[in-house]
Amino acid sequence: MQGPSFSMACDICAALCGTVGYESFEENEGGISGYIQKELYDRSSLEKTLEDFPLDTFSISFETEEVIDKNWNEEWEKGGFNPIIIGDQCIIHDLKHPSDKSYPIDITIDACQAFGTGTHNTTRMIVEELLKMTLQDKRVLDCGCGTGILSVTAAKCGAVAAYGYDIDEWSVSNTIHNAKLNSLENVSALKGDSTLLYEELMGKYDVVLANINRNILLNDLPTLANSMADNGTLIISGFYKEDESVLIAKARALGLVEEKRNSSDNWAMIKFVKRQVNFSKH
Repeated sequence: MQGPSFSMACDICAALCGTVGYESFEENEGGISGYIQKELYDRSSLEKTLEDFPLDTFSISFETEEVIDKNWNEEWEKGGFNPIIIGDQCIIHDLKHPSDKSYPIDITIDACQAFGTGTHNTTRMIVEELLKMTLQDKRVLDCGCGTGILSVTAAKCGAVAAYGYDIDEWSVSNTIHNAKLNSLENVSALKGDSTLLYEELMGKYDVVLANINRNILLNDLPTLANSMADNGTLIISGFYKEDESVLIAKARALGLVEEKRNSSDNWAMIKFVKRQVNFSKH
């Protein structure tokens, strides 16, 4: 089956496989080919992850074979990506395309095997929302930072500091690399998951960004809410419109108030606020 539903299924499959270590993907006639380092491959983890596939109209099966060592993003990296222009405010481009100083915010992203160039709907929606916000002097947390594009955008919009984390070492390195490309000294990244918020990244953040799949968001929402400053903002994406209700219910139970929703090609984004509660004696 081809068409929008097939592409959606491929996107979901890639997102799920990415949580167990797959680094890059190629869409083909019957599905997708995914590539993972041999030492990271765990068949039982992959099977368990794919059990959660949310589209009942598709059945998932897979075959595994060992292939020669190769940078499977090499061809994509050679071609790069066309510049992404957001309104009259921002241009996102790679090293193969020159900057355009006619835009107030110019972002260079060198995507070295990490997710997040602005081409995907979820990334673009969050970038668009950040451009509308007042981020001056705000502390930003970027969960699952990938290329660091959200951290870089926040810093370019005036954030005093952006702290990212990712489970993949190459994403952490790519975030730091892209911060340097954009001459930013207030962007940093650590390897790890949300447990870092009880350790090295402990503290309160004015803006928390999480472009991650639904299951990880559901698991991490309590930790993310706890890391938000009073009147802080949480922006989540990486899931489909069908997943909105369960995520909103979880967020409400944690005291977060929905402020805005957006969607693009069935991908969804939700913005929450953590309201400050004032107590007074009577």
